[in-house]
Amino acid sequence: MKKILIAACFMTGFATFAQTAESALDPMKDKDLMTWYHKDFSATNVYGVNTQNAYKYLESKGLKPRTVVVGVLDSGVQVDHPGLVKNMWKNPNEIPNNGKDDDGNGYVDDIYGWNFIGGKNGDVDVDNMEVTRVVKKYQPIFEGTDSSANKANQAKMPEEFAMYMKSKEIFTKKSIEGKQAFETYSMIQKMIPSMVAMLDGKNLTPEVVAAIKPATQEQAMAASVLAQIAQDPAVKGKSPAEAQKFLEDQMKEALDYYGPQATKQYNLDYDPRASMVGDHYEDYSEKFYGNNHYEGPDAKHGTHVSGIIAGYPQGTETQYGVAYKVAKIMTVRAVPDGDERDKDVANAIRYAVDNGAKILNMSFGKPVSPGKEYVWDAFKYAQDKGVLLVKAAGNENEDISENVAYPTNYKDVKDAKPFINNMIVVGASTNDNEFLRASFSNYNQKMVDVFAPGDKIYSTVPTNKYEYLQGTSMAAPVVAGGAAVLLAYMPNLKPEQIIEAFVKTANKSSVNAMIKSNTNNRFDMISESGGVIDLRKAAEYAYTHFYKPSPSVETLSKPAPNKPMKKTLKKVVKTGN
Repeated sequence: MKKILIAACFMTGFATFAQTAESALDPMKDKDLMTWYHKDFSATNVYGVNTQNAYKYLESKGLKPRTVVVGVLDSGVQVDHPGLVKNMWKNPNEIPNNGKDDDGNGYVDDIYGWNFIGGKNGDVDVDNMEVTRVVKKYQPIFEGTDSSANKANQAKMPEEFAMYMKSKEIFTKKSIEGKQAFETYSMIQKMIPSMVAMLDGKNLTPEVVAAIKPATQEQAMAASVLAQIAQDPAVKGKSPAEAQKFLEDQMKEALDYYGPQATKQYNLDYDPRASMVGDHYEDYSEKFYGNNHYEGPDAKHGTHVSGIIAGYPQGTETQYGVAYKVAKIMTVRAVPDGDERDKDVANAIRYAVDNGAKILNMSFGKPVSPGKEYVWDAFKYAQDKGVLLVKAAGNENEDISENVAYPTNYKDVKDAKPFINNMIVVGASTNDNEFLRASFSNYNQKMVDVFAPGDKIYSTVPTNKYEYLQGTSMAAPVVAGGAAVLLAYMPNLKPEQIIEAFVKTANKSSVNAMIKSNTNNRFDMISESGGVIDLRKAAEYAYTHFYKPSPSVETLSKPAPNKPMKKTLKKVVKTGN
């Protein structure tokens, strides 16, 4: 789930904003759009999460926040991004760059976190999809040259055989689609100069494009592409040179997305792991490998996720994360450009928990999971330590009871309840009330807990920049940030109580959810909550139902006899931090 859907939207509605453009403003200058997901639904009729009113409510109760560490298990983070650097977690027991494991946790110089997909020989960028790894491993076992051995293995290993057959089907379909898409976008990229020439020096507008008379099939296709992008506020009315740059940027993103699919992710002979990481991959008990390269080759996804949780305004930027006042980001790199490996996910969870993270954001997923038992054990470990897991529902526009998105908190989709109580699964919503479910978002009334803003989300990206991205990968950190706010002001809250507060107070909608089924297709029927989270309402619910003042804070709030108020107040401030 590392790569999000901007490039993939090209042919069905080219630009991210073309389908729901309410404003004629350039999105990169639209301050209202940049912060829409913080809005108060009751005041604006936009399904934001009511961020500022949540802070006001909690502060009105006299509560003092404590810092909450949020582990971002992702592709890496630009730890010195101007919008993040002050809100990065730093290991207090590790001396930077001395080549020693000062705190004895098994990881040398882990100042901001750890990287489980790197080693002495570099850092993994593109990796296989999990279905590729499964096909490569089991094809000789189940479909080798000896048919009798094949049948015997299939009978002896029914679970593995079922996973192999599912993986083979997905592998075949997706590898073909990836190659075809790469060829299509490569062709469009080559057409850019002729597209620009067709504008004949005029600015890009729907009227100018409509007046174009294509003489060839290639020109007709070029005119069709121009017609799509001419609807986008980001480029509408721009000069030919500006339109060309826009097209070049979009095509680069498309080719960056589909190129790895066409050449590496579905390539049975491609394996960067062995030479770079140097671990014994099949040994799930192995924990101490990797390096401290927090950013890695491509930290766009993880940096964007981190900004949604804890970014803060700086310079001319108005972007801020939901928990910008209270959260620190711990980066744990475990997600390549491809599918995350179960061993890395399990170790990333345990690392984050052991080093003080109280909330883990997991914006990733895949259709098969050979090591799911090890990941589930890590889930239980987090539950025993009182750590909340926030999981993106996935971007396949599917019912996840029919198409499972691992890692999951249900060992069997038929189970009435999840096997753990500390995971919240998040679908993506939009700022368009008529089309409230993001068209890509997975859903299910039992297995998805809540929805949160995940479309047109503006946040931090590497090289000190900001971009809009979309995906349930963006919705999950909205919830993780919200959970951090609740936990900062009410440290006694348990994960299941935070989840209940969000589920019970979501702003519901009965609008058509635009799902494939003709039954139960209202928005309030595609998640347990039936709506989009409201942090202000969740704060009141949690305060009313679950909040218990810490004995130390309660004692310190009243000066003991014969002790000066000044000294007591110092202790209160220290406790609050």
